[in-house]
Amino acid sequence: MTSYGGWAGNVLRVDLSTGKLSTEDTVEKYRDYLGGTGIGYKVLWDEVPAGTQPFDPQNKVVFATGPLAGTGAPCNGRTAITTLWPTCWPQPLVASGHMGGHFAAELKYAGYDAVIVEGWADRPVWLSIADGKAEIKDARHLWGQGIRRATYEINQEMGPEAAVACIGPAAENLVPMSVVINSVSHSAGGGATLGAKNLKAVAVRGTGSIRIAGSKDEWEKVIKFHLSLLGANNQHVVPDSPQTWSEYSNPGTRWVASKGRLWGAATPAIDSGACDPHDLNRIAYRSNSGAYFLGPQAWKYTVRGNGCTGCPIRCHVMLKVPAVAPKYGIPEIGQNTCGGLNFGRAFFKSFPDGNRGQTAIEACMVGMHLADDLGLWNNYGLLQRDFQKLYYDGIFKTNIGEKEYQSYSWDRYEKGDPTFLFQLLPRIAHKEGELATALGLGTGYTLERWGIPEDEWKKDPELTYWKMGHPKHHSSEDSGQCGVIINTQYNRDAQCHSHTNFTRNGLPIEVQKRLAAELWGAADAVDPALAYTPMNIYKARMAKWSLLRKELHDSLALCNWMGPWVASPLRERGYRGDDSIESRLYSLATGDRKSREELDQAAERIFLLHRALTIRGMGTQDMRNRHDTVPDWIFEYGKDKAPFNAGTIRMDREDIRLAMDLFYREMGWDAKTGAPAYEIYRKFGLESVAKELKKKELVT
Repeated sequence: MTSYGGWAGNVLRVDLSTGKLSTEDTVEKYRDYLGGTGIGYKVLWDEVPAGTQPFDPQNKVVFATGPLAGTGAPCNGRTAITTLWPTCWPQPLVASGHMGGHFAAELKYAGYDAVIVEGWADRPVWLSIADGKAEIKDARHLWGQGIRRATYEINQEMGPEAAVACIGPAAENLVPMSVVINSVSHSAGGGATLGAKNLKAVAVRGTGSIRIAGSKDEWEKVIKFHLSLLGANNQHVVPDSPQTWSEYSNPGTRWVASKGRLWGAATPAIDSGACDPHDLNRIAYRSNSGAYFLGPQAWKYTVRGNGCTGCPIRCHVMLKVPAVAPKYGIPEIGQNTCGGLNFGRAFFKSFPDGNRGQTAIEACMVGMHLADDLGLWNNYGLLQRDFQKLYYDGIFKTNIGEKEYQSYSWDRYEKGDPTFLFQLLPRIAHKEGELATALGLGTGYTLERWGIPEDEWKKDPELTYWKMGHPKHHSSEDSGQCGVIINTQYNRDAQCHSHTNFTRNGLPIEVQKRLAAELWGAADAVDPALAYTPMNIYKARMAKWSLLRKELHDSLALCNWMGPWVASPLRERGYRGDDSIESRLYSLATGDRKSREELDQAAERIFLLHRALTIRGMGTQDMRNRHDTVPDWIFEYGKDKAPFNAGTIRMDREDIRLAMDLFYREMGWDAKTGAPAYEIYRKFGLESVAKELKKKELVT
């Protein structure tokens, strides 16, 4: 281990059934899997038998970060939580949640790259990790507390610098739609798996450091270069309004800074400014998730951006809305981004002053405070879309008793009154009543419980339901067939932003096509938005590249919400980014020199292991027809326009069949089944995996 940098060097194993704590060498056992999801998949493959259920003591929960976490690499604050997913329907399968915040760095500074939690405690406990010392502690006084109160009490004991990954009442009550949250608002799904183990929290505090194997001068040079490539939130490299320094502008990007747009709740107010990309000290001013999601009114409530270790983007906007304290009895300050920021607003169809008015902002504040304290997950917004459909289609009325139905103030709900959330969200977290219990199961299990055919959800484009209880995540609306392919591959929403961060970056299509030709072999890999052309091999290559980048980032501990960095805001570079930045950072940090192609091979090994876990879990090689399916709404959305016409995201069935054929060919998988062959596993150093699948007749 001493010859390597980057890794802390140890993986902590915690057996809650026996109280035994032990360690193993990270590099010796897991180097070929890098970290993060790679370690998680490896542990689940080796140690969790097929057929295990999420809440069984035999299931394991792996908190894992990667060799770039805690270094100076930009956007390095990710922790993967890998386990059997309790909302995956009709059977649980492997999946990962990914949280930002400061947990990853603190874990590394404490001397560990990962924590493997196994077994079950006979009473509520929490895990304390501080500078190489781990201890299982009594959590009976914390059980039942909200995440914020429990976090505060643990910080009182360990110090304010400790990062506390904590569950709330939802996970304690084994609500599948629950999360783990650290650093106030950074969440990852799968919280109920910790609740089933009686594990309230994992708290980490480290005062150590991470060794960088390369020279200091070379490391700092690469870091500065990486910073120069950064755009705004989601690697949008073009501002949303004209700037004197910028050749282009695009109103759809998340680069919302501009002179005169103020962080109005700061003291004194701060002008976000023009943010010339050469000024690396103003990267954090470019983004404002509040203004992007909630509208211009959010500028006056913005205090500043907040975020994760090592990330200058600061996508977690901090808002101060004084009206909510006397009106709803919640703190006037809250912070979040994307789905968390929209948690409360998304339940309502409309508000009295519009969906970007004051009431909508208040609903966001109420929703984020309640959800983040109770520990509720929104399943990428599907929870709220389900709720609207179930209510307005009268499904609630026919599936719960009249007394329970009348206990909700539906008049408030229809009027867009945020106080309705105080009735709904605590009930979901505590499984109070049939409505709340069913919603907390996740979409697939809700439909099953109430006898609703899944096809009804697959046909409704407004739900954007995909399969297995999860929604689409940036599919045909962002990159046509490439997005569709990506959404077929995982057992929860894909969480892949590699493709969408490119296609939404704001650059004109002619520039995107020039970059696409360099990356994937031809300009035809990308199309103008809402003007998609038939499938070709270059789109399949883009899809493969996107998925490998996702697994690479999730294993190295780089944020795939902010990368990859293959386009830049720099006109003098022809807006090129750098597709080798990950390998350059990895090689310098660890001393394990790998080219871009070699690091891609590691990512493909990790992706293959996820595929093998899914095949073993489902007990079939027929991934194409049993797993990699596409919902009907993809082919029917916007019937007034045929596929391949401007203005529609509608796809053609035969063309998507071709898309899957070409993707499987790029992966080297069997086109009929969508399953990797024995030789593919062996090629990537997974022959032991292939041998086990062979015994089960799950590989040819």
